[in-house]
Amino acid sequence: MRDSDQKIIKFEYDRNLSNNDFFVSKSNKHVFNFLDNWPNWNKKFLNIIGEKFSGKTHLVNIFLKKYNGIKFDSKLFKDEDLKKVKIFENIVLENFDEHIDEKLIYTLINIIEQDNKFLVITSKKPVVNINFKLDDLKSRLKNFLLQNIEQPDDELIFAIIIKNLSDRQISMDKKFIDYIIKRVDRSYSKIFDFIYKIDEISLKKKKSIDFKIIKEVLGE
Repeated sequence: MRDSDQKIIKFEYDRNLSNNDFFVSKSNKHVFNFLDNWPNWNKKFLNIIGEKFSGKTHLVNIFLKKYNGIKFDSKLFKDEDLKKVKIFENIVLENFDEHIDEKLIYTLINIIEQDNKFLVITSKKPVVNINFKLDDLKSRLKNFLLQNIEQPDDELIFAIIIKNLSDRQISMDKKFIDYIIKRVDRSYSKIFDFIYKIDEISLKKKKSIDFKIIKEVLGE
């Protein structure tokens, strides 16, 4: 249990939140706006690229809630799922990598094209750069539009830290957050890992987060 003084600090800043607490910043605004501009896309095939924790799932969930569709994990996509996509205009495949059924995904792409549907794929790297064996699939993936979620800027790092601290019911002085932003690795996964570690150490030591704990996790 945390001490009774561990409360959420409500900082006064422009949260710039859009739909389901997704924080829009320079790092992801272009992707958010592109999805929001559906169906006015140049092509019906889109690849959203971003590292783990960059918000790909959150973005497609907002998209599907607004424009309706169905979502699958790429590696779990099965033959019977081909029937499910028939009634939807927007289809999303998440976590796309080399561990997929290449022939099945190729068939899906053909169905998307024939039925004039839209396909959104999320992946850690561009699908066109994944070394698939099926040449027909590789050829089709070259036709995808690319939208890349960039590394988090200061504004987004601040929002990520605030959101995750709030979720954990942790209070922290703004000067600590400013200190962290200047020194933490600009990687979504590293930021989430950092927050987890300072919370873990704070719990073990039964004390509020301070510069000593922050510097310990930063390796200073």
